[in-house]
Amino acid sequence: MSRNPKLIGLISDTHGLLRPEALRALEGSDLIIHAGDVGDPEILETLKTIAPVFAVRGNVDTAPWALALPETEVIETDLATIYVLHDVHALDLDPVAAGFHLIVSGHSHKLGRTERDGVLFINPGSAGPRRFDLPVTVARLRLDTTPWDIEFVDLLGKGKERRRAEYGG
Repeated sequence: MSRNPKLIGLISDTHGLLRPEALRALEGSDLIIHAGDVGDPEILETLKTIAPVFAVRGNVDTAPWALALPETEVIETDLATIYVLHDVHALDLDPVAAGFHLIVSGHSHKLGRTERDGVLFINPGSAGPRRFDLPVTVARLRLDTTPWDIEFVDLLGKGKERRRAEYGG
């Protein structure tokens, strides 16, 4: 993996379904982060054809293959240190004290971007089966802009939403 990825693809909660629209949205990524509830190991293999993949285990990832996935992951790049876990409510450390710039999680199926004490929290939403009336999304994080640029991509064709991150150097 390059220590200087410019574009990071963020995906979560595929629950065994990897849509062609998700693959298209993640094309061009320098690395991909899957924030859990993968559902099928073939999803990770397919994502690896696009870019190196970091994935964590979610609450539905209980099959023997999934036990090899870590519950958390730390990704160090030249521009940011990223902490990945499935459920942000399970965060049991102080991200500021730990030196993390970004926290990536999934679980809720709700896309979101918030900043707390200089740490950016991102949930790319759910890319798998539609749940309730929530959008089906992935996110693209650009680290080569200041501030960082986060684009949430609605996979069912309702457009893109670009949100500028307030953190980034």
